Amino acid sequence: MKRVIDCALAATALIILSPILAIIALMVGMDGGPVIFAHPRVGRNGKLFRCYKFRTMFVGASECFKEYLALHPNLAIIWSRDWKLEFDPRITDIGRVLRKTSLDELPQLFNVLCGDMSLVGPRPVTETELVLYGDHADDYLSVRPGVTGLWQVSGRNRLSYEYRVALDSQYVKTQSFWRDIIILCKTARIVFKGDGQ
Repeated sequence: MKRVIDCALAATALIILSPILAIIALMVGMDGGPVIFAHPRVGRNGKLFRCYKFRTMFVGASECFKEYLALHPNLAIIWSRDWKLEFDPRITDIGRVLRKTSLDELPQLFNVLCGDMSLVGPRPVTETELVLYGDHADDYLSVRPGVTGLWQVSGRNRLSYEYRVALDSQYVKTQSFWRDIIILCKTARIVFKGDGQ
């Protein structure tokens, strides 16, 4: 039932939002770089898949990031702990808007249709991040990662990484149809308020 609902809602959303997707694609591609960024993530049962997002970073920015962190050791510590920076120099102006509104994640609706993701689930992580899940890794691997989830509507980047992992594990153990509906409604409110990142 969850899979049927995922496909129905994702397909409907893609049709309704297609004009917005087209406008975002044009704006992102204005610098001549690729519109979509596809990054390897770990899915259900450990299967790797390419997680789609609108590109929010400058072309070639990732190659310079290690040098940037080497020049700013205090930020390197924050990055190694949270995998996020409050101000990431790699992000474009349009990218900041997309991240603030969570619109950069709309292409993940295609991941849902392909069966790699669900609308609601744990946040999709890399192989390196999965190691940090420790005893909670099996919980993560037992379900499809989600476009949105419990941690996104519970404080998002204001939370510690350990708490994010705990929320993902809690979701897996207590998931239900009605809880997914509540999370989707809360996500819509967050997107409308522009309280992303």
